Amino acid sequence: MKKNKIIFKGNNLAHTYSIVARDTKTGEMGVGVQSHYFSVGSIVSWGESGVGVVATQSLVNASFGLRGLELLKQGKSPEEALNFLISEDEGREVRQVAILDAQGRVATHTGSKCIIHAGHITGNNFSVQANMMLTDKVWSTMAKSFESNANLPLAERIIEAMKAAETEGGDIRGKQSAAILLVGGKEAKNKWEDKLIDLRVEDNEKPVRELERLLKLYRAYKHMDKGDLEMEHDDMESALKEYDSALNMFPNNLEMKFWTAVTLANNQKIKDASKIFKEVFNKDNNWRLLAERLPKSELLTVSKDDLKKILSL
Repeated sequence: MKKNKIIFKGNNLAHTYSIVARDTKTGEMGVGVQSHYFSVGSIVSWGESGVGVVATQSLVNASFGLRGLELLKQGKSPEEALNFLISEDEGREVRQVAILDAQGRVATHTGSKCIIHAGHITGNNFSVQANMMLTDKVWSTMAKSFESNANLPLAERIIEAMKAAETEGGDIRGKQSAAILLVGGKEAKNKWEDKLIDLRVEDNEKPVRELERLLKLYRAYKHMDKGDLEMEHDDMESALKEYDSALNMFPNNLEMKFWTAVTLANNQKIKDASKIFKEVFNKDNNWRLLAERLPKSELLTVSKDDLKKILSL
C-alpha cells in the first residue's frame, strides 16, 4: 500500500486545541475544536452515532476522520484503530489525533514534531489535545474544566473546556474559528438524523464565545420545536411553557415571538396573540406581510375578521 505523504499546503494546517468526550448518562459523544484557521470544524471534527468521534489536527491527515470511524465499525478499539492509521502514515510525527468510541474508550497520539507547546491528556471518557499553544498549560486546564463540570450537558461541558483553554492563552496565533459536533450513543435510525448538534463559527474575533451563543440559540429553538409538538398534542399549557423558555433565552428574537403569536391565534387566543403581533409588526413590517400570506398555506387558521384585526395592528 502506498503510504501518505506530508503535504504542506492550505487545508492541512490546522494547529489547534480540541476535546473528544462522551456523556456516560446519555451516551452522546462530541468533538469541540478552536483554531486560528478558517473553518477548522470542516477538517478536524468527525463523528457517527453509535460508533465514535475523531479529532484529527496539527498538520492534518484528513483521511483519519472517516477511516478511523470505519475501523471502529469493523470492531477495532480506538487504540487499535489509531495504531493502524499512524503506522500507515509517513507524516505521523507531525500529526495529532484523538479517537473515542461508543464505549468511552479513547486513544490519542501527539507526534514528536508537532509545534510546541503540544501535548494531550486522556481521562475517563475524554481526551484533550493541543498543539502550537502559547503555554503548556492549555490541555491540562481543559481536562480540569471538563472533569469539574460533570453536572452540565455534554455540549455545554465541551464549551467550558474550550473557554478554559483560552484562559491559558490558547493558540499562540490567536483565534479565528471554532466548532462543536455531537452524535448519539446509538446508531441513528435515519442517516440525516445522525448529527445531534453540528455548529460552526468559521471566522470570528471571539469564536468560542460566538459558538457558546449559537449553542444557546440552538437550545432555544429546541424549546420552540417542543412547543410545536405539544400543540400537536393539544397541550396548550405545556406548549406555552416551552415557548416562554425560548423567549426567556432570547427575548428580542422576532421570529420566536411571531410563531408564538401564530400558535396563540390558531388556538383562539386572539387577544394574547395580538399583543405579540403588534410588537413584532412595529419592529419589522415584513412580519405583517408574512402573516397575511400564512392562511393560504393553512399555517394561520383564523377567521377573516380576526385576520383583518391582526393585520391592522
